[in-house]
Amino acid sequence: MDSTPTKESLLADIEALIAYGAEEPTIHPDLLAYLEIEDLQNIKAKLLTKVNTLTEEDKAWLEQFKKYE
Repeated sequence: MDSTPTKESLLADIEALIAYGAEEPTIHPDLLAYLEIEDLQNIKAKLLTKVNTLTEEDKAWLEQFKKYE
């Protein structure tokens, strides 16, 4: 069984990462014709890196919710 993701599934993952909270798609599906699987995998990996990394500003903002004993 082939576990390689399809262009459609990668595009859906990328769309979810980009459009967090958006109601309408931000990527036109016709882009699939121009992008290779490797391109989509790289885009997804870069987005995941950005999503999983907090900026110093984000950390400072979150610090206000920290409970101290």
